[in-house]
Amino acid sequence: MNRKIILTALFFGIISIVLGAFGAHALKKVLTLEQLSSFEVGVRYMMYHAFFLFFISSTQMLLDKQKKIVYYLTVLGVVLFSGSIFLLSTTGITGINFKFLGPLWSVSAK
Repeated sequence: MNRKIILTALFFGIISIVLGAFGAHALKKVLTLEQLSSFEVGVRYMMYHAFFLFFISSTQMLLDKQKKIVYYLTVLGVVLFSGSIFLLSTTGITGINFKFLGPLWSVSAK
């Protein structure tokens, strides 16, 4: 399980770096400041989750079963929180209306 957690943490870390650079350079020209700020929040929290998963993989304070539960909840959290922010903040570019995700974003962003 630790290997899976570490690989997921690496994936989230790499994706957050790529998306952060993409947002800072490419999206800066096409998003409003508010949309760009929201996008950056999604990137930042994805990186926080990557660090958290690295911690979970290395700690001895949790049993393997507990690590597994924390792992799946964390991955779900990244998909729901960061994923919804990415989709909502880029609605103007994609042309797809993701307003139905608004309640997810509104609750988690407060």
